[in-house]
Amino acid sequence: MNTKTVIPLFSASLVNDRFDLASALKRVLESNSFVLGKEVSQFELEFARHTQVEHCISVANGSDALELALRAVGVDRGSRVVCVANAGFYSSTAIHLLGAVPVYVDVDAYSLNMCERALAPVLATRPAAVIVTHLYGQMAAVDPIVKQCRAAGIPLVEDCAQAHGALHAGKRAGSFADISCFSFYPTKNLGALGDGGAVLTSDAGLAAQVKALRQYGWGRKYEVTRICGRNSRLDELQAAVLREKLPVLDEQNAQRRVIATRYNQAFAALPLRLPVSIGEDFVAHLYVVRTDRREQLRAHLLECGVASDVHYPIADTMQPLFEGRRAAEILPVTLDACASVMSLPCFPGMTSEDVEHVVKSVLSFF
Repeated sequence: MNTKTVIPLFSASLVNDRFDLASALKRVLESNSFVLGKEVSQFELEFARHTQVEHCISVANGSDALELALRAVGVDRGSRVVCVANAGFYSSTAIHLLGAVPVYVDVDAYSLNMCERALAPVLATRPAAVIVTHLYGQMAAVDPIVKQCRAAGIPLVEDCAQAHGALHAGKRAGSFADISCFSFYPTKNLGALGDGGAVLTSDAGLAAQVKALRQYGWGRKYEVTRICGRNSRLDELQAAVLREKLPVLDEQNAQRRVIATRYNQAFAALPLRLPVSIGEDFVAHLYVVRTDRREQLRAHLLECGVASDVHYPIADTMQPLFEGRRAAEILPVTLDACASVMSLPCFPGMTSEDVEHVVKSVLSFF
């Protein structure tokens, strides 16, 4: 076995190589301002502008972003929140933290995002909110989902943790729903050097709620106006790093699409199910294929020195937490996806030789 991986699934050193992050960090150290200072406020303005919304409230991580967004739109203990079950349990975690109940709907067989046809009958049961996740960097069918939710009067939350910068009809991911959430975990398309997240909205009322909730529920310092506030703040160091990276986000997304395009061309005749889009609505956070021979292909790639991973192998309904109580939910496409998806290396900094090595390794298996 080749014990030395030649092509990693992701390389922080290659992705970050072009940035002068040391100067960004030095700028913060010299300012001696580390929490809710200039870097945070400037990043919030710049990221809101990039995402085409009015307000950005940065928080400590993407999970907090989801939790606070749900709380802001009125989700509380006992509320029912609609989401998908193939996205790593992240939405489910936020829902459970509120004491709410996840209601799972199946995904589209092609995009692996929320199926708008499956959503329609669930909206008739009057859930408290819907979370639509743009999985793997592929935007969901956001237009019909927005239309359905607005017609039903149900708040919609966009989970954009894997879709920074994606575009549909000239609008950015995160600008369609009532409120949206981002993660800046280091592997994200816009990644910090640690945890970070943000909630974005064009609704001033929702923005005010999230801004209070991220810091103890304060309306003013030491004056608690909202219950269930958190200590959830993006620090100045991470904000400075994100400000360095944001101006080239679109360029790096384009680099990801070039790699995805090469893969799609090379694998078109293989018995693999490939990403459905290589347009601007896909920012290739992950390049995910589907195959019934997943474990055999992964073992072969490892022998060839190519890393791979599975995002995500266990449907939320099948997690040990539920002890089989939710296994009977009818989500056939979700379960098929969890049994067949696998991710190949796709990130800025990969050389053309790296990409061709991955291509040849996959082709040689078939």
